[in-house]
Amino acid sequence: MLLEPLDLAVFIGYCLLIIGMGIFVSREKKGHVKNSSDYFLASKALPWWAVGASLIASNISAEQFIGMSGSGFALGLAISTYEWMAAVTLLVVAIFFLPIYFKKGIYTMPGFLLDRYDTRVRTTMAIFWLLLYVFVNLTSVLYLGALSLNTILNVPMGYGIFGLALFAMVYSIYGGLKAVAWTDVIQVVFLIAGGLATTYIALQMVGSGDAWEGLGLLRREVPGHFSMILSRGEMMIPDGSGGTRDAYLDLPGISVLVGGMWITNLSYWGFNQYITQRALAAKSLDEAQKGMIFAGFLKLLMPLIVVIPGIAAFVIVKNGIDVGFIESMKDPVTGLIKSDRAYPTLLQLLPVGLKGLAFAALTAAIVSSLASMANSTSTIFTMDIYNKYIGKGASEAKQVKVGRITALVAFGVASVVAPALGELDQAFQFIQEYTGFISPGVFAIFFFGVFWKKTTSNAALTGAALSIPLSVVLKIVFPDLPFIDRMGIVFLILAALMIVISLVEGKGKDHPNSIEINKDLFSTSSTFKIGAVLIAGITAALYIVFW
Repeated sequence: MLLEPLDLAVFIGYCLLIIGMGIFVSREKKGHVKNSSDYFLASKALPWWAVGASLIASNISAEQFIGMSGSGFALGLAISTYEWMAAVTLLVVAIFFLPIYFKKGIYTMPGFLLDRYDTRVRTTMAIFWLLLYVFVNLTSVLYLGALSLNTILNVPMGYGIFGLALFAMVYSIYGGLKAVAWTDVIQVVFLIAGGLATTYIALQMVGSGDAWEGLGLLRREVPGHFSMILSRGEMMIPDGSGGTRDAYLDLPGISVLVGGMWITNLSYWGFNQYITQRALAAKSLDEAQKGMIFAGFLKLLMPLIVVIPGIAAFVIVKNGIDVGFIESMKDPVTGLIKSDRAYPTLLQLLPVGLKGLAFAALTAAIVSSLASMANSTSTIFTMDIYNKYIGKGASEAKQVKVGRITALVAFGVASVVAPALGELDQAFQFIQEYTGFISPGVFAIFFFGVFWKKTTSNAALTGAALSIPLSVVLKIVFPDLPFIDRMGIVFLILAALMIVISLVEGKGKDHPNSIEINKDLFSTSSTFKIGAVLIAGITAALYIVFW
C-alpha cells in the first residue's frame, strides 16, 4: 500500500464527510414524504453556486483526471479543446436552451421531446440515453476509477469497481439529486485543490524543484504537445497495442473549432440529462444561468489540473527522469507504456498528507459523476418509461422507490461490464467516439425542435433512429475518417432528411407543438452578460496563444 497513515486519515475523513453530508441533506422535515420533485430535482431549490459546482463535479470525473491526463500524455494540450470550447458552449446553452426548458417546466430531456414531438420520439431517445449512461458513461468511469486504485494502492480491478460503486450508492440512492448536488459542492473543492497540488508537484519534478521552470521546460522539450490545432501526420500516438496511429483521427485540425466538436459539446451540455438536471433544479432561470457562468470559469481552469500533468508525465518518461515512474506507467500485462496510467502514477510522487488530499480529489471526481449518472438514469427510467408504460398513476412514494431500484440496477450492470475496457489506451477517446454515435441525432432533433417550427415528429423519429446506423456505416466504410468529422457528416445527412420529411409531410405548415420564440425569452442579467464576455474573451485569447 502506497498511502501513509496520514494520507489514509485524510482520505477516510473525506469519505466520512461526503457520506455524512449526503445523509444530512437527505433528511426531510417531520411529516414530509420525499416526492418526485425532491428526489429528481432537489426540490428546485439550488442556488447558482451549487448549480455551477454540481455541473463541474458531475462532469469532471475519472474520464478527465485519468482519461484526459492520458490524452494529454499522448496528444498534448490539443485535448484541452474539449474543456475550453465547453466554457463557450455553456453560454450558448444558458442563453438559448435553458429559458425554453424552464418555460416548459420539464423534469427530463425525453420529457421535452414529448412536449415538442410525441411519445415515440420521447421513448426512443429515453432508451438510447439509458443504454449510453449505463454501458458507456457509468462503465467507463468505474473502469478508470478502478484503474487508479489499482495503480496507487494495488487494489485488484474487481474490488476497485465494486468499492467505488458502493461508495457512490451509499449516499446517492437514498437522497437523490439533493444529496448528489450538495455533496458536489464539497467534491469540487477537493478536486480543484487536490488537482492543483498534483500539477504543482509534477511541474516541480520536471523543473528540478521549480514549478515555473518546469512549465517552461515542458514547452521547450515537447513543443508539439502545445499545439491546439493538429495537422494530418503531425503527431503519431500509441494505439494501445504497441503500434501508433495519427493523432489527427482524434482531433482533426480546424474541425474541432467549426465542425463536429460543436455537436458533441452542445449534445453533452445542452441535451444531456445528468448535466441539464442540475440547471433544472435551480431556484430560478437567473440562478441557473449564473450557475452556468460559474461552471464556465471553472472549465477554463480544468486543463491546468488534468492536461498539464499528463504532459509533465510524458516529459518524465521521455527524458528518463525517474525509472520507477516509467515502470509504473507500464501495463502489468503487456509491459507497454499505457497513457491512462499517467495521472495515477503522478499521485505516487506527492508528499505525505498531500497524497491523501489528491487521492480524495480523484475519488471525489469519480463518485460524484457516478452518483450523477445513476441519478439521471433513474430519473429518465422512472419519468419516461415506468410512469408511461409500467406504473401509470404511480404514487409519488412509488416513483421514488422505482428511482432507487433503477439506480441500484444501473450500478450492478455497469460493474459487470467495466472490466471489458481494459484493452483501451485512451479511455477518454473511447467515451467521446461512442457517445458520438448518438450525438448527431440528439443535436438534430433538439436544434430543429427548438428553432424550426416546421419540424415534424416523423422527421425527429427518423433523426433519432438513423444516428447510430449511419455512424456505424461511416465508421466501417471510412475507417480513417476522424470521428469528429464523422459526427459532422452524420448531422448534415440527418438535417437534410429531417428538412425534406418535414416539408413533404407538413406541407409547409408549422407543427402544432412548435415552440414560440421571441427575443424577450433570451434576455439575461447584467451579471451574466459580463461573465459571458469574459469567458468568450479568455477562450479566444487561449486559442490565439496556443494556435
